[in-house]
Amino acid sequence: MSGDPHLSRFMSYLSLFTFFMFILITADNFIQLFLGWEGVGVCSYLLINFWFSRIQANKSAIKALIMNRIGDFGLLIGIILIFYFFRSTDFSFIFTLAPYFVAVNFKFFGYKLNVLFVITFFLFIGSMGKSAQIGLHTWLPCAMEGPTPVSALIHAATMVTAGVFLIIRCSPLFEYSGNSLLLITIIGSLTAFFSASVGVVQNDIKRVIAYSTCSQLGYMIFACGISAYNVSFFHLINHAFFKALLFLGSGIIIHGLNNEQDIRRMGGLLKILPYSYNIMLIGSLALIGFPFLSGFYSKDLILECAYNKYEIHSVFSYSLGTISAFFTAFYSGRLLHLTFLSSNNQFRWNKNKVHEGSKLLSLPLIILVIGSLFSGYLLKDMFVGFGSIFFDNSILILSWNALNFDIEYMPLFFKLLPTICTFLGFGLSYVLYSSNFMSLMSTGLIRVYTFLSQKWFFDLIYNYYIGNYILWVSYENYYKVIDKGFLEYFGATGIIRIIYKISTNTLKFQTGFIYHYISLIFLSVFLLLIYLDVYFF
Repeated sequence: MSGDPHLSRFMSYLSLFTFFMFILITADNFIQLFLGWEGVGVCSYLLINFWFSRIQANKSAIKALIMNRIGDFGLLIGIILIFYFFRSTDFSFIFTLAPYFVAVNFKFFGYKLNVLFVITFFLFIGSMGKSAQIGLHTWLPCAMEGPTPVSALIHAATMVTAGVFLIIRCSPLFEYSGNSLLLITIIGSLTAFFSASVGVVQNDIKRVIAYSTCSQLGYMIFACGISAYNVSFFHLINHAFFKALLFLGSGIIIHGLNNEQDIRRMGGLLKILPYSYNIMLIGSLALIGFPFLSGFYSKDLILECAYNKYEIHSVFSYSLGTISAFFTAFYSGRLLHLTFLSSNNQFRWNKNKVHEGSKLLSLPLIILVIGSLFSGYLLKDMFVGFGSIFFDNSILILSWNALNFDIEYMPLFFKLLPTICTFLGFGLSYVLYSSNFMSLMSTGLIRVYTFLSQKWFFDLIYNYYIGNYILWVSYENYYKVIDKGFLEYFGATGIIRIIYKISTNTLKFQTGFIYHYISLIFLSVFLLLIYLDVYFF
């Protein structure tokens, strides 16, 4: 972005985002947390819409803002309920009193509801919006319209993990809430599966990685749902390294290809961009959980925790998580093959201009490569090891939800199954796309491909059924009746009309004839004398 004329504005937005992020993570009460929460949302809108002259950037920023506002409204209701029942917004005070509210209920329209379940439900709605869980996920892939550094910082490592952070930070509330954890597990596992399946058919290099981010956020969320908060945070840290590496690596490729982002128009870049290939290879291997890279230690541990929970929802999450691992490996292999290993599919005039990034662009990637290779091995004993005191009292895991010892006695097959699926997915992608897979697809596969390429029709439903209906109701009722009706009649337009009528009627007295004015003066004096005579004499 060195040649961008608005670079100073870009750095200002990033600095403001960092400021609000620090407010969010250092908060000791819900009010400060909500301030930082809203601040990072506003900064995300500004950064997605950084190139405001592009209509697609405008639409994506508005979509991100609306989806986040839905989640933020849920969080706000949760905070209001917390203040109403706990008479405080301080974390330490609320978490101390949480056990005493386990059996406390209240009635709402005749239904008896548990206080902690309702509070955690609305807190989770906030997390769904910020961490792009299924239903409120549509903004994250569209957020790729912003500059690539924004995608690497905000939409891979920081803002989108704020929802996961909120659940981990409020672990005492969620631990005592009961059914909330079941809901979190189901939503998280569905998000992981949905996003991984859609990522298989995406052609924009940044959108592939964006759906990968959405899928990994699903892993983190359902890890919280099975009370593995420390494992979820461990994956959050590891994910920051390899996902930022993938985004910045894709940024170098896009920069070298003159802003080309469609992987179908790339190919044959292995010899031209060997450094970028190695960057993307390491990031992709860490993402899929290749043995002994960072993703392997945390992602497989999440699935092991899910299997050892021995409950229906945890087995459900383990099954979908394992299938998602297969899809993750498939689209990662597909991305590498179509970008670097397949035959050259670029325009000839563009091929001669392809180049690697400068040394200044390469330096941060080296740091992220080191993190992607070694963070899992170096940090595993700190976050999830036996006897680790890293989290101290900041995370509460009830004794019957602890899984550390059960994992040690897990059957070997189910431990290795995610890794087996990873290798199968990675190998299958190479075989299929080396044999011109698209031309060999049957009618049934084409229908599945269409379904996935339409993102399970979420955007279609939101835009054409929900969005259009809301716009129609708003126009016919609120705009016409209230904005252009009631408010205009009794507001600015009504006042103008009254003044206009008064001035028009007054203007009729201005005839321009002197005898009319003299007659009016005599009439006024005569009426005044009559008034004085009646009331004062």
